[in-house]
Amino acid sequence: MKMLKENVYWVGANDWEVRYFHGYELSTHRGSTYNAYLIKDEKNVLIDTVWEPLAENFLERLKEVIDISKIDYVVVNHAEPDHSGALPAIMEYCPNAVIISSKNGEESIKRHYHKEWNIKVVKTGDKINIGENDMIFVEAPMLHWPDSMFTYLTGKNILFSNDAFGQHFASSEIFNDEVDETEVYQEALKYYANILTPFSKLVIKKIDELKSLNLPVDMIAPSHGILWRENPMRIVEKYYEWATGKSDNSVVIFYNSMWGATKKMAEHIGDGLEAAGISYKIYNVATADKNDVLTEIFKAKGIICGSSTVNNGILSSLTPVLEEMQGLRFIDKVGASFGSYGWSGESPKVLEEFLRKAKVKIIQEPIKFKYIPNEEELQACVDFGKSFGSKLALEM
Repeated sequence: MKMLKENVYWVGANDWEVRYFHGYELSTHRGSTYNAYLIKDEKNVLIDTVWEPLAENFLERLKEVIDISKIDYVVVNHAEPDHSGALPAIMEYCPNAVIISSKNGEESIKRHYHKEWNIKVVKTGDKINIGENDMIFVEAPMLHWPDSMFTYLTGKNILFSNDAFGQHFASSEIFNDEVDETEVYQEALKYYANILTPFSKLVIKKIDELKSLNLPVDMIAPSHGILWRENPMRIVEKYYEWATGKSDNSVVIFYNSMWGATKKMAEHIGDGLEAAGISYKIYNVATADKNDVLTEIFKAKGIICGSSTVNNGILSSLTPVLEEMQGLRFIDKVGASFGSYGWSGESPKVLEEFLRKAKVKIIQEPIKFKYIPNEEELQACVDFGKSFGSKLALEM
């Protein structure tokens, strides 16, 4: 239990061990938290819960602050199980409490838990008085589920934003001015790139709407990771920037190679980019973390991917990254492809088609060489990198 402001408490749970999320789809190198909050007023309010495996720890922390049976409202900002998993355990203690959710949240709660709880549906602008303070609700559909919403606490000027503005980051401290912000922003960017990118237009619209409400914000309290207490609107501005698709003048080269020929090509293409004054990073997707690679792709303007040809196609380790790119719908990227082969040589064209499906603008014809490239062919790879760098500069 930790205090955010007088009579407002963090009662969530740290998950120091988790290394994957959404099944095994998202890597979480720094663990995570499931943030839940208790407001004590004339009416007592619990905002969100925790993942069910950590429910016992959560209940013990909650009991330090309140007799759970005295909770009047349980706000479910989002019913994904990492935030609502302990809801059945809570409702055993306070069966008469009113659950507050969006309209989509009501359906989600019922479909997850199949219970006949008392659910009050709210929409943007609705207000509930809890004594000295009010709760104001803002629907936030597809940030990142249809049921998502924010809860704002007047008097304390706290925005409980659920998944928006959060990060997978476990810490003994809870505020951004108490930790290494560089690490926190790395995780916030990774979260945005891998989860929220497809909804960037909605992010811009929601931030504009939130600002139009003219609510003073002293603190942003998301449901994962660190709370924003010092200059809290800075993370909102970063979200706005990320949502516009603004890119660095840089390139990500990612590839896989059966016997090292494609690797040599990747390295020499990198040399060409450097000669053109373009910074770059190279990843072998067979050994790199998929979500880290996608985060770097999100940041960069240029994407160059390569593969050996196998079974008239590409090495399978590239497919998850390329398919994720289609789903994430990165904005305003340019790209090209390359590869090596032994007899048929289809991989660069297959890669190029993947890039096109991901809405990447192809600015250069692919390059490929048979077996191990010789010195002349490696120089052609350098020239390929130089040419791509020159064209990239024109796209910025």
